[in-house]
Amino acid sequence: MPKTVADVMTRDPIVVRPETSLHDAIKLLAEKRISGLPVVDDAGKLIGTISETDLMWQETGVTPPAYIMFLDSVIFLKNPAQYERDLHKALGQTVGEVMSQDLITVAPDKPLRDAAQLMHDRKIPRLPVVDPSGKVIGILTRGDIVRDLAASDQ
Repeated sequence: MPKTVADVMTRDPIVVRPETSLHDAIKLLAEKRISGLPVVDDAGKLIGTISETDLMWQETGVTPPAYIMFLDSVIFLKNPAQYERDLHKALGQTVGEVMSQDLITVAPDKPLRDAAQLMHDRKIPRLPVVDPSGKVIGILTRGDIVRDLAASDQ
């Protein structure tokens, strides 16, 4: 019988809430030596993720979009809405202000092979595992898959 996500995932992962300060989230990531965390609401439902990539905006800052002036009008050469989103991330003080809301999740009964393929194709390091109600019950990381592969070889 093929392995499922539930066979390999880390159960009861560390989660944060949107009102968690960035300082506390950064400390958690560093202390636990992990690269990202699910963000949940009061009911434990997944509403976002925060990762090292999201936090990089704090250090790198944001470059304003290029524009030209033409007949007293400003014409942006790049999308100014993207600049607004990036600026918000760079200035954010809480997890909710910086988290990513583009969620890719997996069900615990999904074949591990399919989840690994999804992670490979999308180039994502972790997949939150959610139950049918959207509550976070685990997390599947590349490390979980590699550890499972190592254990299978023994």
